[in-house]
Amino acid sequence: MSKPLPTTVRTHFTALRMLLVMTVILGLAYPLLITGISQVAFTDKANGSIVKADGKEAGSSLLGQNFNLPKQNPDDPDEEPKPDPKWFQPRFSAGNYDPKSSGATNLGPNDEKLTKAIQDRRAAIAAFDGVDAAGVPADAVTSSASGLDPHISVAYAREQVNRVARERGIPTEKLNQLIDHYTDTRALGFLGQDGVNIVLLNKAVSEAK
Repeated sequence: MSKPLPTTVRTHFTALRMLLVMTVILGLAYPLLITGISQVAFTDKANGSIVKADGKEAGSSLLGQNFNLPKQNPDDPDEEPKPDPKWFQPRFSAGNYDPKSSGATNLGPNDEKLTKAIQDRRAAIAAFDGVDAAGVPADAVTSSASGLDPHISVAYAREQVNRVARERGIPTEKLNQLIDHYTDTRALGFLGQDGVNIVLLNKAVSEAK
């Protein structure tokens, strides 16, 4: 009859077996099960809600992005990007829509730097869109908490209609219809505000006749 293992050794073997079992269940089986369910039931969302243009990946409907003119000197890191008038423009992003640096400005409402920046943005947007500065919506001059929000307010989208229509030769009625189509209503019917997905809207604008 073999001598039983010491209690300490048996305890360690039990812990090791439990570790292996839970690793297989929670580290392999569970993730594979959830991945399989999501791929079957929510294929597009599970794969990042990728937006394609001309068969190529152009972004994600979950993440905002810039729609700027190409740099005149691509090698100059100090050259300020300029918005492309042919596109509906997103709201300001503290992280310049870099998904690796999500976040807001962390500046308070009474911060002089933030106040000055908002004034400058309001004037620039008013001149760019050809509207009265007093009518520029608040979301056009402020960033979201994440800095990656793909939505703008309906008011800001409407403000840009005349500019985009002029640059692309698309009737304003058509652009307003697209805005209506790509407006997401409040979550659960009462949380937040209606918002226009800028990525999906611009994709539709690029395909409009």
